[in-house]
Amino acid sequence: MSNRMWGGRFASGPAEIMEEINASIGFDKRLAPQDIRGSLAHVAMLGQAGILPAEDVAAIEAGLKSVRDEIEAGTFTFRRELEDIHMSVESRLTEIVGPAAGRLHTARSRNDQVATDMKLWVRDTLDSLDQQAAELQRALADKALRHAETVMPGFTHLQSAQPVTFGHHCLAYVEMLARDRGRFRDARARLNECPLGAAALAGTSFPIDRHATAAALGFDRPTANSLDSVADRDFALESLAAASICAVHLSRFAEELVVWTSAQFNFVRLSDGFTTGSSIMPQKRNPDAAELVRAKSGRIVGALTGLLIVMKGLPLAYSKDMQEDKEGTFDALQALSLCLAAMTGMVKDLEPNAEILARAAGSGYATATDLADWLVRELGLPFRQAHHVTGRLVGAASAKGVGLEELSLPEMQEAEPRITEAVYAVLGVGNSVASRTSYGGTAPDNVRQQAQGWIDRLA
Repeated sequence: MSNRMWGGRFASGPAEIMEEINASIGFDKRLAPQDIRGSLAHVAMLGQAGILPAEDVAAIEAGLKSVRDEIEAGTFTFRRELEDIHMSVESRLTEIVGPAAGRLHTARSRNDQVATDMKLWVRDTLDSLDQQAAELQRALADKALRHAETVMPGFTHLQSAQPVTFGHHCLAYVEMLARDRGRFRDARARLNECPLGAAALAGTSFPIDRHATAAALGFDRPTANSLDSVADRDFALESLAAASICAVHLSRFAEELVVWTSAQFNFVRLSDGFTTGSSIMPQKRNPDAAELVRAKSGRIVGALTGLLIVMKGLPLAYSKDMQEDKEGTFDALQALSLCLAAMTGMVKDLEPNAEILARAAGSGYATATDLADWLVRELGLPFRQAHHVTGRLVGAASAKGVGLEELSLPEMQEAEPRITEAVYAVLGVGNSVASRTSYGGTAPDNVRQQAQGWIDRLA
């Protein structure tokens, strides 16, 4: 039998495999709240424009609220043969209010309906992600304030470079998340135009008020071109791009936690709440939460790539290919939400091993740049010459198996005769970090000021 929702053109129902590939209700049912919000705004506008009589509007509104209550209560039956959330809601609405339900679809299409639903869902989700990212920023800023003076090694090429503070390192991720939140807000601002009323692709001959439905749904304005309205998935792509960059930031931090919690580094500790054991090795404490955050970034980036490939060859306006926007977008943005929650938990939970960090900060000749800077500042050497002298001293210390601060003054003076005892003041890691007072530098006073500034802004 034909599909009673759209089957006038068709004498028989779809083949079994057609139903299997065509149905989206298994995943788009999560759009139910947005679908009903859009329908309520649409029917209210139809009434205000005089397109539907008041009694039909009242019946449809009451019926939609009943359907919403059933879905929220978990008593609604989603039927695969009805294909998608739009038909499922309309079918149940018809059972509740009768033929008047058929008037709801006046002056709209599933094309503009699903675009509106998806925009509402993505917008809601971006708002939630922004709040979660802010919570992670707060956790990092709090940790930074507490550890503004906790010295640790800074790395380039994963080799000891210069001493920094643990608080400074935490604040680096606060800055990354600030850019992520900016991208979420930018994506939200650009998507905040309402497709409802574009109908299938050409608009409608009914005297609808698209500005009214846009305002009712919290959009800034209606979309300006009916073709673009139903063909556009930029809002999903841009949101996935922002999510992918954020996921990469979280993955980089997760990788550091994996390394730092290893026995070989032992830079930080995570409690039992964010680690797991081994089925065979009783001594193990595995940073599984961090590893899973690192892994899920691949799913998020993959969703962006997948949707780009879906969209790249589609002519205007709507094609069924665009049904493939949903699963990847749903999965990716929810995966990012989980990653943000897990990372926030780990940041609040972790404790740095200050003594180990301080020892590591002094290894690998991490104060060599401080020595070179001293030679420039105190002796007036050109930096390239100071770099060369420092390199000779590092070589001498390395040959003896000692730190720079353990070289005697005569040994120092073999490389540069004008070096004095004052040089030893810059060779300690504490002195090194304290001297980095330039804006954005790692000096503890800087870190305290930056951390407190973020805490105040995020309060």
